[in-house]
Amino acid sequence: MLKRLLLAAIIIFSVVAGVAFYFLEREWVDVSLLEIYPNSSSSVILDESGEEFARFDMDRRRPVSFDKLPLILVQAIISTEDHDFFNHAGISLKGMMRSALVNLYHRRIVQGASTITQQLAKLMFLSYDRTFYRKIQELFLALHLEQQLSKQQIFELYVNNIYFGRGIYGVDAACKRFWNKPLSEMTIDEAATLAAVAKSARFYSPLNAPETAKIRRNIVLKSMSNLGFITEDEYQNSLKLPIKIVDNLSGSPIRLYIQEWIRTWAETKFGKEALYTKGLKIKTTLNAEMQTAAEQAYIPVIRKLQETHGQNLNSGFISIEASTGKIKALIGGLDFKKSQYNRVFQARRQMGSSFKPILYAFAMTKGFQLDSVFIDEPIEMTMPNGQVWTPKNWNDKFEGAMTLARALTYSNNIITVKLYMQLYQMLDWMSWIRKFGITAEIQPYPSSALGTAEITPEDNCAAFNVFANNGVYVKPYLIESVKDEHGIKIWEAEPEKHRAIDTRTASIMVNALSHRMVFNKQSVGEENWINADTIGKSGSTNGAASTWFVGSTPNFTTAVYIGRDDNKPMGQSVFARETALPIWFRFNKSINHEKKHFQQDSDLKEVVINWSTGEREYKTPYRDADTIKILKY
Repeated sequence: MLKRLLLAAIIIFSVVAGVAFYFLEREWVDVSLLEIYPNSSSSVILDESGEEFARFDMDRRRPVSFDKLPLILVQAIISTEDHDFFNHAGISLKGMMRSALVNLYHRRIVQGASTITQQLAKLMFLSYDRTFYRKIQELFLALHLEQQLSKQQIFELYVNNIYFGRGIYGVDAACKRFWNKPLSEMTIDEAATLAAVAKSARFYSPLNAPETAKIRRNIVLKSMSNLGFITEDEYQNSLKLPIKIVDNLSGSPIRLYIQEWIRTWAETKFGKEALYTKGLKIKTTLNAEMQTAAEQAYIPVIRKLQETHGQNLNSGFISIEASTGKIKALIGGLDFKKSQYNRVFQARRQMGSSFKPILYAFAMTKGFQLDSVFIDEPIEMTMPNGQVWTPKNWNDKFEGAMTLARALTYSNNIITVKLYMQLYQMLDWMSWIRKFGITAEIQPYPSSALGTAEITPEDNCAAFNVFANNGVYVKPYLIESVKDEHGIKIWEAEPEKHRAIDTRTASIMVNALSHRMVFNKQSVGEENWINADTIGKSGSTNGAASTWFVGSTPNFTTAVYIGRDDNKPMGQSVFARETALPIWFRFNKSINHEKKHFQQDSDLKEVVINWSTGEREYKTPYRDADTIKILKY
């Protein structure tokens, strides 16, 4: 078996080498690459009004000629990336044979044997797909680069184009960002750190993962010692040093989440060269005043919560225009310099009770109405695995008869589970939640009714927005359009939208979700409340691993998620009304709401009921606190 694999590898290499020899005479590589982006201009992020929000400055990339590179840095990179760089012709036959055997055995690319020349070919010309075809392209280009350029030129191009994370390209820019010093002052351990990151900024950047970076740095130091580039004493002394990063990144640590998300998107769409040299104008949907309002509402609350619940607590915030899905304000976390984890797009957390409106909306399409009465009482259920499940309410109390309107307002778990059981035979979970843009897998168990689905703040915001937008789902988006340096539009958003529920159901749910907000208004005083109609739903999971508040005005829908990045509970006494709701309220209180009222289906009529018994009340004003106004058909 091994001999067959070896023979196959030799045959493949022979074919590749033969084809490569044929193509070597062709002009594949433009030697003007040595003049790295001489006439470049920075790409700019614009807000919705066309004002500059941030820019991708070219001073991040400062090309350094080979003779200006510290010897210790050259040795560090050589030792870990390509021991024989100055001797081979662009490819390593020994390394190729070894990786070919491994890759043929697995029938896919699982191991590389790329020389520095091959890596340069990949950096400058190729995609990062792990395919045999891309590997063959890499070999061709590496051989041709060696024909056109000197070893010094190849190495120079390579180190000036290595990506170090967070929009940093090139060793000089990395040295200034990491340690705020020029390359000439670099120490042995710092050279090893840069060489370590060259393998993968995602996994080894000290900005993202200092502990992993240190492990990789020490591997580089060992290799340098083995090759005689540093003495044993230098090796041992360097091993003891911690990785200290200055990270002199300019810009708001809270807005860098937006900038980094756009950088990743733009590089994927247009390439990193275009982003940093072609003067792209990336127009976003962001509203500058709303973004500022979001930060002012968010920062003091999260800082206070971190003081009481630890620095690992963080949050995601997103506000969209209800009718379009345009993201008007976004906060991925408190401090990008401490954590690059964008909680709006990356944190998938259980929805908790913020999921309940989706279930209740389905019930409204199956003959239930807000005055339908259920009994809040202890229940037990035998699960498919034989275990007995005993759901409880958040306050461990049972209150007897109540309508669905009251059950949703007080987030009653027992009645929600009972409702699920009555709907179970007619409820196709997956097709229903897909209407709301939720792609999470949900098991057909009663506990799913209490929000076990894991979802991002972006998706939770979009799902709840269906109610505010009269039953229409719109997918949130941040980039409106992109123009090139000549002002020509080269990309434009194509917003996704579809009708999720009918207008009657949407109007009923808006009414159902408004009652809790009436209580909130009464608690702060009507004169201090938001100057528009409001609907909302809180959500908490067991032990408050996550707390949510998702709510809307007729203009905007905003979701606030709070939790620990390790997803551990914050504590039994932590509720959304003390964490997420204050941020939501402060933000909406401080922004302008042009529309004051939600749309209402004309076929519905207002009915005053007792929300415990469901009986109609004919006296006005309302008789007591148990009297509310609902919509019926």
